[in-house]
Amino acid sequence: MRKNILNNLLVFCLLTIVMACKTKKAIVKVPPIADIPVMVNHKKAENLKLLKSKDLAFNTLSLKGKVNLDMNGNANNVNVTIRIKKDEKIWVSITAIAGIEVARALITPDSILVRNNLQALSLKKPFSYINSFTSKQVTFKMLQSVITGNTIADFTNEQSEIDLSAGASTLTGNKGDLAYRVLFNSLYKPAEVILNDVKAGQALKVVYADYQQVIEGLCPTVVNINSMSGKKKTSLTFDFSKIERNISMDFPFTVPKRFELIN
Repeated sequence: MRKNILNNLLVFCLLTIVMACKTKKAIVKVPPIADIPVMVNHKKAENLKLLKSKDLAFNTLSLKGKVNLDMNGNANNVNVTIRIKKDEKIWVSITAIAGIEVARALITPDSILVRNNLQALSLKKPFSYINSFTSKQVTFKMLQSVITGNTIADFTNEQSEIDLSAGASTLTGNKGDLAYRVLFNSLYKPAEVILNDVKAGQALKVVYADYQQVIEGLCPTVVNINSMSGKKKTSLTFDFSKIERNISMDFPFTVPKRFELIN
């Protein structure tokens, strides 16, 4: 029973960090397609360079807000704080509406640490444990890119195909067993990301909306995530109220001796 509780909590933590940031200020209006630079089908390298140039550059990010979680029909609303040190760590704190911290997680390229404050339980796993809920092709950097709304390096390469029909930019391809489709809006920022691993029976759809200017970069302020792994279905809706970029921050994670380690 305890293992099930902690595993569900881990799923929540991992899915929580699969998304973005919001500040309730001016939203950048998506311009009409006719008012933006035109991509050309036979210039793939230039088109990929343009998409990458729209990435939000950062060393650290601090994101705060609310998230609605629906797991197989059971819905909950909680507060979440996410801190990222680029390419090194992602720290998550989940609190109840009353301000009580329910859980904390720390993810690095090598490991996943989770502590359940309510049941005094902890979990320590290699990063590959995330592949129990996502495709084995998902890496730390891929997760980091999804959080920030940036392009995913494994997808923005010459092996991908760019479709410019109807004026939209769509990036498609395969990485191992993982099929991907990324639709970009006229700001050349992701509007929709679909990952599908048919062999593993796993799928993830992320929809981005209402981009905001964040110090010479754009960040999605509304994010909806739908995940399916076997018969398990999870839906997340993020609404972040504060984002701070390139500030000094801590990533505290300790496990009290009274906590039980769950394998």
